[in-house]
Amino acid sequence: PVMAEGERAKSGGGPGPGRPPSPAELERAEALKTRANEFFKGKDYENAVKYYSSAIELNPTNAIYYGNRSLAYLRTECYGYALADATRAVELDKKYVKGYYRRAASNMALGKFKAALRDYEMVVKVRPNDKDAKLKYQECHKIVKQKAFERAIASDEHKRSVVDSLDIESMTIEDEYSGPKLDGGKVTLAFMKELMQWYKEQKKLHRKCAYQILVQVKEVLAKLPTLVETTLKETEKVTVCGDTHGQYYDLLNIFELNGLPSESNPYIFNGDFVDRGSFSVEVILTLFGFKLLYPDHFHLLRGNHETDNMNQIYGFEGEVKAKYTAQMFALFSEVFEWLPLAQCINGKVLIMHGGLFSEDGVTLDDIRKIERNRQPPDSGPMCDLLWSDPQPQNGRSVSKRGVSCQFGPDVTKSFLERNRLDYIIRSHEVKPEGYEVAHDGKCVTVFSAPNYCDQMGNKGSYIHLRGSDLRPDFHQFTAVPHPNVKPMMYANTLLQLGMM
Repeated sequence: PVMAEGERAKSGGGPGPGRPPSPAELERAEALKTRANEFFKGKDYENAVKYYSSAIELNPTNAIYYGNRSLAYLRTECYGYALADATRAVELDKKYVKGYYRRAASNMALGKFKAALRDYEMVVKVRPNDKDAKLKYQECHKIVKQKAFERAIASDEHKRSVVDSLDIESMTIEDEYSGPKLDGGKVTLAFMKELMQWYKEQKKLHRKCAYQILVQVKEVLAKLPTLVETTLKETEKVTVCGDTHGQYYDLLNIFELNGLPSESNPYIFNGDFVDRGSFSVEVILTLFGFKLLYPDHFHLLRGNHETDNMNQIYGFEGEVKAKYTAQMFALFSEVFEWLPLAQCINGKVLIMHGGLFSEDGVTLDDIRKIERNRQPPDSGPMCDLLWSDPQPQNGRSVSKRGVSCQFGPDVTKSFLERNRLDYIIRSHEVKPEGYEVAHDGKCVTVFSAPNYCDQMGNKGSYIHLRGSDLRPDFHQFTAVPHPNVKPMMYANTLLQLGMM
């Protein structure tokens, strides 16, 4: 099993191999667990993990400590670590029901539904009269069946586009609809301003307009290369934003603080526009609208959440089906497959959602050659660009997320040297300050969803890059109020039950 940083660093202090913990050590371990539980209740998951780890060191055979730490890892999206801990817990105690629940939740979070189903089966066996267990088992069984069904159809009608079965022209806009409409089928600045106001009032864009935007943006994105290359003149600047995750009111606040997108105020949004936040439809259609309005000055890169697997679990699919239809979700899915995977500025700064690669020797040319219009595979360069994370120590290690890897400062340095780059900008991880500079200044993280999921208390930030020096200039902001719709409102109920 993968261990947490803290645990790897100091594996002293506990009972040596073969010696059972003394009564004093057992007591100290319990005290540490109690302390960890308090941190957990206060939503300080990092400290919770630290104290659970210390308890485990003193008493490495207590299944509950692993079960608890597993839940703390689930909350911080370290699904790989959560899975390892839950597995250890059930190895230590075959009847520890929470262990199976945690492992099922970890597998769900990773989109591994069959593995999750096996754990729910175990729980039902251990507790045949437990209503909750039965409910989760049935719910998971439904998803597994649905997945199998989808795979069967997918191989039949390979890649027939939703666009072919749409007749947008014949969709009528009812007289009572008083919202924004495209002007002669085109997005204009007036339309965008009206749309943002309309959305701010929690109203819905007419489905015809939504379809028009999606069909047009698919065409624009499909023409782009996998690696977009842009030049900033001496006097020009661009704003780089990280994850926005369906936090529409925070997106509006970015435009308020930093100015609306325009040809003289270009933006790059670095993936994860949807899921978790319950205004994902509003976020993505607003971003797509600006992409149509300023195709060369408004850039969108794909994140690990612009994928079917994640959308099925974390809410975007549920939200599109609630606000529109399953057919529209299928079209979103097609559009997402055409989002570019990386962007290079002046040949010096490389931007991607996740990070660098599981193996050495990858070049910009390799990125250019990636066939991107598909769901990302479980490994390889496309998966790494969307999923990997930096780590403080040299080398690479197994990902805390259970997908791709973690890469050290040496990996960053050699990649930059090989490709004659100065540094990378990536997103994908919540940071308390909204950004973080790591790897001797060569790896910058930017995250633009403040008070992520209404519970992390983090700041958001965006970066200004100027053509004259390309040094990152950070701007922080805090969350603004939003209507009373909770995050994860549309997320898979099973996941909500497993993690909450």
